[in-house]
Amino acid sequence: MKLKNNFCFFTIMILINVFIIGNNHAGEFDWRNAKHGDLIYAYGYSDQPYVVVLENGKWLAVFTTNAGEEGTAGQHIVSSISEDQGKTWSDTVRIENPRRESASWAMPYLTDYGRIYVFYVFNGDKIFELNGNIIREDVLGWYCFKYSDDDGKTWSERYRLDMPKTEVDYNNDWGGEVQMFWGIGKPIDIAGGMMFAFSKVGKHLLDNSEGWFFKSDNINSERNPDKLNWLMLPDSQTGVKNDMLGPINAEHNIFQMSNGTLYSMHRTVSGYPAESYSYDGGYSWTLPQIPRYEHGVKLKNPRACPRIWKTSNGKYLFWYHNHGGRDYMNRNPAWISGGIEKDGRIVWGQPEILLYEDNLNIRMSYPDLIEQDGRYWITETNKEEARVHSIPAEFLNTLWSQFDRDFVTRDGLLGEWAESHLEPGSELSLSTPETHQLKKGFTIDLNFELVDITPGQVILEATDENGKTLQLKTAEYGSVEVVLNDGEITDSWRSDPGIISTYNEHSVSVTADNGPGIIQFVVDGVVNNGKDFRQYGWGRYRADFADFDFNKIEIGQLGTGVLRGLGRLSNLRIYNRPLMNTELIGNHQSHLVQLQKQ
Repeated sequence: MKLKNNFCFFTIMILINVFIIGNNHAGEFDWRNAKHGDLIYAYGYSDQPYVVVLENGKWLAVFTTNAGEEGTAGQHIVSSISEDQGKTWSDTVRIENPRRESASWAMPYLTDYGRIYVFYVFNGDKIFELNGNIIREDVLGWYCFKYSDDDGKTWSERYRLDMPKTEVDYNNDWGGEVQMFWGIGKPIDIAGGMMFAFSKVGKHLLDNSEGWFFKSDNINSERNPDKLNWLMLPDSQTGVKNDMLGPINAEHNIFQMSNGTLYSMHRTVSGYPAESYSYDGGYSWTLPQIPRYEHGVKLKNPRACPRIWKTSNGKYLFWYHNHGGRDYMNRNPAWISGGIEKDGRIVWGQPEILLYEDNLNIRMSYPDLIEQDGRYWITETNKEEARVHSIPAEFLNTLWSQFDRDFVTRDGLLGEWAESHLEPGSELSLSTPETHQLKKGFTIDLNFELVDITPGQVILEATDENGKTLQLKTAEYGSVEVVLNDGEITDSWRSDPGIISTYNEHSVSVTADNGPGIIQFVVDGVVNNGKDFRQYGWGRYRADFADFDFNKIEIGQLGTGVLRGLGRLSNLRIYNRPLMNTELIGNHQSHLVQLQKQ
């Protein structure tokens, strides 16, 4: 099956359920592979595993579970303790017992004095029907909370938050007699108190949704739960939403910037997430807009949780799925961007693959971030297994370096050639090929200038002694295409269209990542994400190049004809691993720095 440059490939893979990547050909350990995560819980259905680190260093996780499927009778919330940073977990403690009416979507908060609160949705009015039909009832009822003063061994009686009715409630299926809502993420500390986000729903099950926030200014000092102060924000009859992005504005989550500004991110069905700012403590919010990378390209995300965090070093992280789907599908892999504050706003860096599943049908979502002792972990769920993954600090530090990185990466560099060695028709080779095994994948990083962008011009072609071929060539509409052939399978992928022009030097990088089996292009320091042209900027491949040796590399004839002259290849690097996009951006920035010095 040849991988075409369109959406059909992905749809076919999901529908026929036959594409199990397993592309980590040499069995290399890859911490990004979700199978290496430590299991928190697996019994039927498990969702939203959120963790607080207790004063004694132990971790307490809360999550929603059920012996049956999501949304069926018996859904309830539990807690569990880990004393070894997520490697093993205690038996669960029921915060709410399983019963016909659901208790769901628990969000934990640790007070300054060590009490743990859990906020969740509870179907207290026992609503099971709508217009005579049995319905899913885990997003309606009361907003409740319980607390524990003994590290989750026991939990208090149930308390109910007074949730004022607003326009979305009065217009819902019950005319406001029943409220529909749910929350994701965790509360944040703010001005001595705390605040958490949730989404109200206007039409069962999840349509006509919008963001709201509960704020308490005395939860860290007042120990009597009946005396806690609660304020629902924004101070209006409508929540945080942008109707131009569709009827779904949900799963809001927040952090507070260093200047006190509140920042919110949520999902939509437009193919993009949406961000909003509050400059007055949550009383009012800017109209949600699609976030953009620093160079102006819109971030993409399907109808999946767009989770944000502020880390203890004052920087930011954003979990999303980096494609423009409009439904719940294709949450594999999970991608991550680093963020910084700039001119009073959050600027998101370009994406990196964070976690992936070998089976493309598995969907990861609803993550949490844990920090302890200078280390980082991410939790996630595939709806059946809740897991925790150790994330190397080096990976995140590299991610955050993207904004000022301007040097060439040398790690994994097999060969580098300047323009004098890259004349049209030249042949190159790598010595001692046995040291060049591409177990993790490869990267080709080059600079070239074209005088003609006619499709089909071969920029370079590499072959090995087993007959495998790799070709990089020009393609339609100002794009570049890589073609991989391992003797049995031919895969190809193209860069975004319209980014290669004549008489301009371009930095073009292509990576093939054997872990998730993903091809990516970075052109002139911009990670291709499909822009407005296609859902995906990255592609899948199955061709086996783990033992490719670059035995012979031929430089193509770029451009023809006396009047047009020849194109030029000014630099070429080949690596025996898939570089992070951040590293490739650094390579490009280094090139720009050198040009400025000339």
